[in-house]
Amino acid sequence: MAFPKSSPYVIIGAGIHGLSTAYHLALELKASGKGDGEDIVILDKGGIASGASGIACGVVRNNYYQPAMRELMAHSVNVWESDPQNYSYHPVGYMQISCESMHSDIGEIYEQQQAIGYESTLIEGHDDCRQYMRGIYDDWQAQNITSVLHEKKGGYANNTKAMHGLAVKAEAEGVRIITGLEVTGFKRANGVSSSIRAVETSKGNIECDYVVIGAGPWVRDFWTMLDLPKVISIKGADGSLHDNVDMWTFWQLEEGVLNVDPEMFKTNDGKQPPVMHVDTDAALKSVVDGTVIEEEGNIWGLYYKPDFHFGGVQGGAMPYPVTTPVDELQLDPYGPASPEWISSPEFAHMWVSALAHCHKRFEGTMNKFDKEPSGGVGCFTPDSFPVFDEFCENAYVIADSNHGYKMLGVGKLVAEHIMGSTSELLKPFRFSRYAEGKLHPTSNSPFPWS
Repeated sequence: MAFPKSSPYVIIGAGIHGLSTAYHLALELKASGKGDGEDIVILDKGGIASGASGIACGVVRNNYYQPAMRELMAHSVNVWESDPQNYSYHPVGYMQISCESMHSDIGEIYEQQQAIGYESTLIEGHDDCRQYMRGIYDDWQAQNITSVLHEKKGGYANNTKAMHGLAVKAEAEGVRIITGLEVTGFKRANGVSSSIRAVETSKGNIECDYVVIGAGPWVRDFWTMLDLPKVISIKGADGSLHDNVDMWTFWQLEEGVLNVDPEMFKTNDGKQPPVMHVDTDAALKSVVDGTVIEEEGNIWGLYYKPDFHFGGVQGGAMPYPVTTPVDELQLDPYGPASPEWISSPEFAHMWVSALAHCHKRFEGTMNKFDKEPSGGVGCFTPDSFPVFDEFCENAYVIADSNHGYKMLGVGKLVAEHIMGSTSELLKPFRFSRYAEGKLHPTSNSPFPWS
């Protein structure tokens, strides 16, 4: 493929957001008669799904305490359901299983899911929750559970298979995907305009009319290239002002795989189980020697699912902040090849012990933990929720704050925005919310993205 000297639309990143935006923009251009997929080029230093999208857990859920996130997730689930074969999507459902400190939050989520027509069931009370869970898994044994929110939609997608399926759909519309080159900067217009006139790459400049940045955890670097602020002021809900807040922070995402036959984790009736997420404040004891990993009263959580793509049971636990200063942290552009993507022994011990806390079948499986790369480093915004917004007149930034993979539908909304129709679903995620104090509510979850 010849290197293009120009392209009306340049999209940076061949992961979930870049591919989805390109595909849906190609459809929008064709429908409007204003062009087609040949007007779009995707650039990636590695390859299709070579970064975070290639090792994502792939969970697709609606379970969020924030109304704007729930509505956006309901939209994305509809997009996943539109082509489950090419998206390698498994609509097995999702379960949020929680302790008493999260009970009221879960009740609110359930009520608002009913209000938007998202099918779910809520079980409350210790005894009723245990009975409900043992109706699904005979060996269920988690403690201190007082609410179960069972989403009947959602599930998970196989990470790289879904991305390659999406790439096939985009290329079928004429989109060009160019890999193996690095974006090094942007050439701006002369005069009063701040717009981007060309994308500078390691192989030369590409003149363009519009740029979309869907770079996952590497968004910080492109934010800097656009001369956007490294620190910001945030107006609190009470009107207080917080100055010099870092725009970006990084968290280590703890995920791994238990190398067992995925068939061993099925429901009582032999079906594939929903994606499981458990948050509890029960004491967590080591599956190896019985020592206490988490004291009674300390909330901890995990998520897990059988996954034939990973070849076992795959999932993760709570992330933790990266201590390296933001400006000094270097992320390998090929993602999974770098050391920070390898699961730690401490995580493996905690996660397998947590699996055994939930299901008797996982007792004695510590030696089955797979040490292959999983997890990664996530780039988070100040409130840990996405920023979807247009900057420099013609550059759209998709900063997913590690909510990315499940948000397949964001690319569709961004494509509509580019064509002149901004969805109400995107508006709560504008950058201006920080200065305006229009922040998303926070939950009692131990995870920063719930």
